Amino acid sequence: MKQRFSEYMTEWLYGEDGYYATYKNIGKEGDFYTAVSTSKFFGGTIAKHIISLVDEGFLEPHATICEIGAHHGYFLADVCEFLYTLRPELLSSFNFVIIERFDDLQKHQRDYFAESFGDVVTLTYYKSLREMHVENAFFIANEIFDAFPCELYYKGKTASVTNHNVEFDIDDLWVEQKAKKYHKDRGEIALGYEAFAKEMAGAAEKFEFMSFDYGEMQARPDFSLRVYTKHKVLPFFLPKDNEDYIAREELFKKSDITYDVTFEHVKDAYEEAGVKFVEFKAQMTALVNMGLLELLEILQKNADERIYKQELEKAKMLIMPNFLGERFKMIRFRKD
Repeated sequence: MKQRFSEYMTEWLYGEDGYYATYKNIGKEGDFYTAVSTSKFFGGTIAKHIISLVDEGFLEPHATICEIGAHHGYFLADVCEFLYTLRPELLSSFNFVIIERFDDLQKHQRDYFAESFGDVVTLTYYKSLREMHVENAFFIANEIFDAFPCELYYKGKTASVTNHNVEFDIDDLWVEQKAKKYHKDRGEIALGYEAFAKEMAGAAEKFEFMSFDYGEMQARPDFSLRVYTKHKVLPFFLPKDNEDYIAREELFKKSDITYDVTFEHVKDAYEEAGVKFVEFKAQMTALVNMGLLELLEILQKNADERIYKQELEKAKMLIMPNFLGERFKMIRFRKD
C-alpha cells in the first residue's frame, strides 16, 4: 500500500502496537537515553525555575503544572519531589496535569505517582491540549517536537512509502513552501507544529512553555532521520551493504524513529499563534542558568559523600558538551 511518509511514521510511532503506544523502557535497558532517564536533577532544575516564576509573580501558587507526553511520568515526578524539598506548600497548591493520549501509558504514570506520592499529589489527565482550559500554567515537554510526524522532501518532491521503500514522487505545495522558507533542498518537514501551538495558546490564558529537544535553530542541510534501537543509531537511508543495516520492516514499530528539530519552525508556529518567543539556548547553558549547580551544592551539604558523588556524575551528563549538554537545546515561550 502506498502512503505518504508522514502516514508511515504516524503508524510506526502511534498506530496500533506503535512504538509510543505502549510502555517502553528508556535508559540503560531501553533503546536510548533522555535527560530525564539520566538524572533527577533535570526535573529538579525545572522545579527551581518554577519556584522562581512564582517568586517573580508570573505563576500563581494555584497554577497548573502540565507535562506533555510524559511517558513514564518520571519527569513530572522529579519536579514534584524537588518542589516538596524546596517549597513544600506548592505541592498542595499547584494543580498537576499530564497530557497523554495512550491509556496504557496513563496507567503506568498513575501507578508510578501512587507509588511515589500516595495521595499527596493529585494528577489530572487530558488526551490533548484541546480538552484543557486554565488561567495560569507552566507547560513542560522533553523530546516532543522530534516525535511529530514529518514529510521527507528532496529537490521539489515529497516522499511516499510502499512496502517500506521510499520514493520522492509527490507534489505538495505546502511542504515545498516550508522547505523554501527554511532553506532546505532536502530533509524533514515537520507536520503539526502550527496546530499544537494554537492548541496550547487556547489551553491557558497566561503561561510559560519550556521544551528540550535535539536540533538547531536553522535547518540542517541534509536528512537527519534515524532509528534508535538498543542504543544503536541507524541512519534511515543507511545503504544495504553497510554492516549495521537492518531492514526497515524489522525495525517498524519496534524501534524509535526521529529527526533533528528545526527550532525556527517551532518558533514561527508559536509566534503565529500569538505566543511570545523568549529564548533559545543549549541545554547546558539553560540548566546552569536555572540553578542546577546550586541544587548540587545543597545536596553536597546535606547528603552522604557517596550519594553526592553518584548524583554529581549523573548530573554532569546533562551538561557535558559531548553527551547531552550541547546537542540538546531549550526553547522557551510565554503568553501573558
